[in-house]
Amino acid sequence: QAKFVASGGGLVQPGGSLRLTCAADRIVFRLPDIGFFRQAPGKARELVATRDNGYGDPFYADSVKGRFTISRDHGANEVYLQMDNLRSEDTAVYYCTEVTFSPAGPSATGSWGQGTQVTVSS
Repeated sequence: QAKFVASGGGLVQPGGSLRLTCAADRIVFRLPDIGFFRQAPGKARELVATRDNGYGDPFYADSVKGRFTISRDHGANEVYLQMDNLRSEDTAVYYCTEVTFSPAGPSATGSWGQGTQVTVSS
């Protein structure tokens, strides 16, 4: 089973932008539904953004609505998270993995690959 790896993190000043990329660690025919998650020190991992099949209405955590945008390149089999107007509270390790949608909402169902550190600081 493929793992999904997030990349593109770094150090950015408040108000800055970063774009994260999620890709499989091996060749896959088609990406499943993917969600970006994050985990800050001392906090539980939380779902930040996902989108059903890349075409459905996107889901965003309330804390990132209007600032983050999830998108997908079906040809490249990659999913992106554009993060704008970053705040210090966005500092965390960001991960991506497969998600499954149910009436209760999206939930992580894949294994966890390597995350990428995002640090927002002046």
